[in-house]
Amino acid sequence: MLVQNWREVLKRAWSVRLMALSLLLIILEPIYNFVAATWVVKNIYIQLGMQMVTGLLAAAAIVARIFFQQKISGDLNGKPPAEG
Repeated sequence: MLVQNWREVLKRAWSVRLMALSLLLIILEPIYNFVAATWVVKNIYIQLGMQMVTGLLAAAAIVARIFFQQKISGDLNGKPPAEG
């Protein structure tokens, strides 16, 4: 079930932003590997760095998902905190 303000959540939630960055790195990694294999000597440290940053962004997205964000949640969508 979607939250009532799902469009606002997609625009402002840090978890969504971090997952989008993680997705971008996941997409760029095979492109880099192709380019590196074709024109440049492959550098293992760049590959490891991209994988580490991707993992850290995914972990940060999980952490960001559990934190309360006042701009998005407001007063818990008009519900008392017990029902939140």
